[in-house]
Amino acid sequence: MSKEHSNTVMKAWEATLRKTQAAKKRANSIFGTMSVAHADDEDEDGDHDDSKNNNNKDNSSSLDASPGGSEIYHAERFVLNGDCYTGQWQDNFPHGYGKYLWTDGCMYVGQWHNGKKMGKGRFSWPSGAIYEGEFKGGYMDGKGTYTGPSGDVYRGQWIMNLKHGHGVRSFTNGDCYEGDWRRGLQEGNGKYQWANGDCYVGEFKNGGICGKGTFAWSDGNRYEGLWEDGLPKGNGTFRWPDGSFYTGNWSNDPEERSGSYYPAGGSPPAEGDKLEWSPQQVYDGLSGREICSGEKVSILPSQKKLAVWRSSKGDARPRRVSVDGRVSVGMERTIDRVRMLEGDDGGTVEEMGRDVEVDLLGLDVEKANLGVFPGQLRLPRTGKKQGETIYKGHKNYELMLNLQLGIRHSVGRAPPPASLDLKPSAFDPKQKVWTRFPPEGSKYTPPHQSCEFKWKDYCPLVFRTLRKLFKVDPADYMLSICGNDALRELSSPGKSGSFFYLTNDDRYMIKTIKKAEVKVLLRMLSAYYNHFRAFDNTLVTKFYGLHCVKLTGPIQRKVRFIIMGNLFCSEYTIHRRFDLKGSSLGRTTDKPESEIDGNTILKDLDLNFLFRLQKPWFQEFCRQIDRDCEFLEQERIMDYSLLVGLYFRETSVAGYLIPSGARTPTGDPEDEGAPRLSRADVDQLLLDPTRWASIRLGVNMPARVERSIRTGGSELQLIGEPTGEFYEVVMFFGIIDILQDYDISKKLEHAYKSIQYDPTSISAVDPRQYSRRFRDFIFNIFLEDES
Repeated sequence: MSKEHSNTVMKAWEATLRKTQAAKKRANSIFGTMSVAHADDEDEDGDHDDSKNNNNKDNSSSLDASPGGSEIYHAERFVLNGDCYTGQWQDNFPHGYGKYLWTDGCMYVGQWHNGKKMGKGRFSWPSGAIYEGEFKGGYMDGKGTYTGPSGDVYRGQWIMNLKHGHGVRSFTNGDCYEGDWRRGLQEGNGKYQWANGDCYVGEFKNGGICGKGTFAWSDGNRYEGLWEDGLPKGNGTFRWPDGSFYTGNWSNDPEERSGSYYPAGGSPPAEGDKLEWSPQQVYDGLSGREICSGEKVSILPSQKKLAVWRSSKGDARPRRVSVDGRVSVGMERTIDRVRMLEGDDGGTVEEMGRDVEVDLLGLDVEKANLGVFPGQLRLPRTGKKQGETIYKGHKNYELMLNLQLGIRHSVGRAPPPASLDLKPSAFDPKQKVWTRFPPEGSKYTPPHQSCEFKWKDYCPLVFRTLRKLFKVDPADYMLSICGNDALRELSSPGKSGSFFYLTNDDRYMIKTIKKAEVKVLLRMLSAYYNHFRAFDNTLVTKFYGLHCVKLTGPIQRKVRFIIMGNLFCSEYTIHRRFDLKGSSLGRTTDKPESEIDGNTILKDLDLNFLFRLQKPWFQEFCRQIDRDCEFLEQERIMDYSLLVGLYFRETSVAGYLIPSGARTPTGDPEDEGAPRLSRADVDQLLLDPTRWASIRLGVNMPARVERSIRTGGSELQLIGEPTGEFYEVVMFFGIIDILQDYDISKKLEHAYKSIQYDPTSISAVDPRQYSRRFRDFIFNIFLEDES
């Protein structure tokens, strides 16, 4: 061994000793009552007699047999970073009952399963906050009680760290809420009691009063009716204790209010009687009656990673691990090697000692660095940012300018509607507004550098109201489409011949459509609007505007287009995209595997996963798919599909997908010395309660997928067999392409293809049959996660 190499080894070993001594002091101060196998308890020569071996074994474990045949024993583990664990142990994981203390003061005491908090337990924070209840997969999940550092208490149901289900929360200011929760916020039916005696019983949404409910003041007055954003909005009645009441239409805008006053007994007031009261007093009386949002959780239990020493040899024998991480050795070897992770690059230092790898829980360093996991799927290549920027000189540059000028004119011309209630005349297809845009400008339009064109808005009031319903800010909407950044044109048109454009921030997609599709949308617009008002979680595509550009001059070209929301606009990188219809003919990607990247749209016969949702989400998903398909069936729509995007939460350095439960690195950037992985933990989204509302059906949904393999030998087998190999994902999905009517062309297509192919395998079928087949397929690939 060279002198330089020896010096490197000695420096690394000295650094390790300094860390272990610090860890030993911390461990002794925290776990003073625990039995710890110190370094000087080991025989440095490796000569142990049988009695000493037996004693060591007895001190470190009490053996049990697990169902799988491997041993469960009591163990004590101390890590160089100061973390400590004592409790039951199996196969290098906490398994059974045990206590884990992190150096930042967080502690978990309870049941474990393969290294994850599972079952009943107690998690405490250094701030004094405590959660006692059920855990699943490391998350607060099931029934549990959370007591905040200031004394706020929640008792009820949890799902993946979020209050979800029925629960009661008592606030330190004396307020109390009992009722339904969704995604961590009050939503559904509930009762909120203020400390001063005021009380509201009724519907909540996104943590606020919204819907139908009754507010009772402590002085006996009460309001019964509709609410919006915490204030009366719509039909309602205000009652006094003496039996008199005021009923009518309520609004925060005094000009929209109307109603009548009835004295006690129900008889109308006599002529000349003047009521010295105004509905404004009700709004004034609600001032200061906010719903408490409670405290933020400083760090979620699922974010606390485990750091535990383990041997890389897979020896099933229980071994004592000392404070400095050394393992008791046997007689068979006298000259060994010690490997230590040094720095972020995972480099090793060799020295005389036992062949031990300093390793985080479940981490095989060599495999992690190489990205080698048997039978593992690999992520597709990262696709380039979609679309080609439309620059000056591009063939569609003027069309883009026309579009942006028209949108700016349409959105800025009139304010958002005051009410969501629209008259039937607003949906009349004849409701069109033409505007001429000469280059020199006009009384209503600005001068511009494009050619002269005409701009048409279809049913403008309806789409302005839809944007309000979708909570789209007009200024943000204009900035996304009409800002300084150019649109991007997708490289090739779709199968229908339509072209797609993306805004620079990826929030909106603009699609050119045919005149027949415009007619379909205008025909179904009223039902479409009512469907969105009735169902907040609908998966149907959101439309924000329907327009037409007519170029003047000899060409007289008309371009009709619709503005839609981009389902995959997210902070997560979409790794896999699927367009699923439930048919097999032509439903495969023509690209070779080498050309598939993260932007490639895969189809039914390319699908190699089953999607598993947690029970509440799965039940809501099934209900909503039924509602949406019934709506589309009633409107005679077919050929729609479910667009699905997957972000895989755990990948290896080499780009392999890591199955959930696999003994693989977590990639936590705070784990010093561990290989770094490109993973964005969904807990970062859940950590801030103000962002919980961004998780809804089909958007930012934590879920699992199970790998499937087609084994029937048929190329047309739609659904593969499950393999039991699961992956943690964030899911996005929605129903797209809903403007295809079952017209004469589709009937002819169905008749022609039915002669050549199995009629059940083609897309062009009757809307009722299409809906039934689509639902059957979707309910076979989306399943309840029973883990």
